[in-house]
Amino acid sequence: MKAKRQTGELEIIAAIRAAAGRGARSSAVRLGIGDDCAILRVPRGHELLVTTDLSLEGRHFRRDWHPGRSVGHRTLARGLSDIAAMGGEPLACFLSLALPRELVHTRWATEFMEGLLALARESGVTLAGGDTAEFAGGVIADIVLTGSAPAGKALRRSGAKAGDILYVTGALGGSAAELALLGQSPKSFAKVSAGAHLFPEPRLAVGKRLRGLATACIDVSDGLSTDLAHLCAESKCGTLVEMDALPVHAAATLEQALHGGEDYELLFTARPSVKVPKAIAGVAVTRIGTMVAGLGLKMVDGLGKKTVLMAKGWEHFK
Repeated sequence: MKAKRQTGELEIIAAIRAAAGRGARSSAVRLGIGDDCAILRVPRGHELLVTTDLSLEGRHFRRDWHPGRSVGHRTLARGLSDIAAMGGEPLACFLSLALPRELVHTRWATEFMEGLLALARESGVTLAGGDTAEFAGGVIADIVLTGSAPAGKALRRSGAKAGDILYVTGALGGSAAELALLGQSPKSFAKVSAGAHLFPEPRLAVGKRLRGLATACIDVSDGLSTDLAHLCAESKCGTLVEMDALPVHAAATLEQALHGGEDYELLFTARPSVKVPKAIAGVAVTRIGTMVAGLGLKMVDGLGKKTVLMAKGWEHFK
């Protein structure tokens, strides 16, 4: 009888290190996987950006719905989208990965790393370290992204003022619509295998171009309504959204576009005197409203009727 293969943490780390070595190599990474810490060099005249995101099985993905390649891609995309929202350039990523023992030698686990590293290569990001652990409760992937932006030029949520124009990139609601389709049947994957939910595209090139143009910016991760509420709270002003102007994804409903989340588009404001192009780095840009004095979110329809826009996107513990 053939002995069951045993794998320790060191073998897993060695495999990850070998795979990462075939990926992108950022000039900012002086020392990567292999020591107790990585050593990074921030470009001259830049400030360091750091963000972290958890991906939890059963909360952010399901193995019976989401292929490993998609989960790996999405794990990194979440952090890259935060860097994009700050107008930054990614430098290095760090992955802490917990897996059940029985999952280590499966195709799903292999494809997880393939998906993450494929997006890392595409984005010019080096996997520079992390941690591994055995956890019987399911898959936990914690990504840390570092990036940089010219000193004093990083985009923030707090720069909008009353009178600024509100814009969004791409289309809204596609991720929520595709997740609903996945929930109908595992076979639905074939219909959305390149879609906004399984393989979102962080708007890194757009974010860089928004430096000096946008007054405030946030990525649409929790839903337009909720992320717009965050931007308004930090900028201490309200907003009036033009319902008919919203770029609703072809597969989505208005409700999904407003509250669905995980579109990873960029929501930003600009002074009314600034000419914002209709597309940036090949991504459509749509004017969807105006920032107003006071607090609160409202929508106006084509007939001029105003209604309160409730923040009904994703919020943990609620």
